Amino acid sequence: MKLFNKVNNDELKQRLLESAEKRTTLSFYKYAHIDNPELFRNQLYLLLDEVGVFGRIYVAKEGINGQVSVPEANFEDFKKRLFSIPFLDGVRLNIAIDDDGKSFFKLKIKVRKKIVADGLDDDAFDVTKRGHHLSAREYNTLTGDEGTIVVDMRNHYESEVGHFEDAICPNVTTFREALPLVEEMLKDKKGSNIVMYCTGGIRCEKASAYYLHRGFKNVFMVDGGIIEYARQCEEQGLPNKFIGKNFVFDERLGERVGEQVIARCHQCGSPCDTHVNCANDACHLLFIQCDACAEKYHNCCSARCAEFAQLPQEVQLELRKTMQFNGTKFTKGRHKAFRQDEGLEMK
Repeated sequence: MKLFNKVNNDELKQRLLESAEKRTTLSFYKYAHIDNPELFRNQLYLLLDEVGVFGRIYVAKEGINGQVSVPEANFEDFKKRLFSIPFLDGVRLNIAIDDDGKSFFKLKIKVRKKIVADGLDDDAFDVTKRGHHLSAREYNTLTGDEGTIVVDMRNHYESEVGHFEDAICPNVTTFREALPLVEEMLKDKKGSNIVMYCTGGIRCEKASAYYLHRGFKNVFMVDGGIIEYARQCEEQGLPNKFIGKNFVFDERLGERVGEQVIARCHQCGSPCDTHVNCANDACHLLFIQCDACAEKYHNCCSARCAEFAQLPQEVQLELRKTMQFNGTKFTKGRHKAFRQDEGLEMK
């Protein structure tokens, strides 16, 4: 019985790059009560692997959170299989906006304590008592009100490349950090209209229930997140209030929603919103890099990493025991921090 993919990752990536198979990238989530996540995980793997699904799915007692790609030829079969699970029957499928079909190269389904790490005590409040969902049209109308507050519930490296107009973008690296910070920022605004958004809606679903529990009165969230908002705007010919690119957690690292480029290369400062991981595997820092700097630094975040990556593999393995790089010292894309350290500067 096949419950895991054991083929080498590099080989799987190469297969995907060389494949002409058309695939559709999508995400879905559902808060539900799953009594035996391990058993559910195994059954789900067999169900989806049979139709060629790739992606990353988290299963927990509180529900499921998935980002996957599906062969176009098997899409209807995939839907039937997913919808055959009672609590997932009719679940929203957020179809990717800017998709080349190269988002995932294998299927991974993991059992976790939570489908999104939030640091909350779920027994203290009811996650089903959530805020009001807004369609794209409703979002545009409500945010036209001067008193409405818009909050980006994503991380700094996501909002850096794209966000809604006039949104508050917390400088955080995790959702766990964002929850108390946003509450503190808005502690005197509990009677105001608070509109939250995230990539596909899952973080706002939990956050809205938490903030209602904490005494906020008028909590709203963008239904289906940025992905669904953009789809509705295009389908209905609505003004798109999202500026820039939507960061995504797959091989693409981003999809174009707005035409604007609002971020800058972390190395030279030129307009750029392309996220990459440092080619030095000992670093692997996520940062923004333009094509010119990619060529100059051999796809690395610094000259130091570029030089290290050219060394023989056996030498790298020995040096990694004592050397530090940007990725081992700083978190995703915090380039201003590591530029202050002469030993780890970008240039």
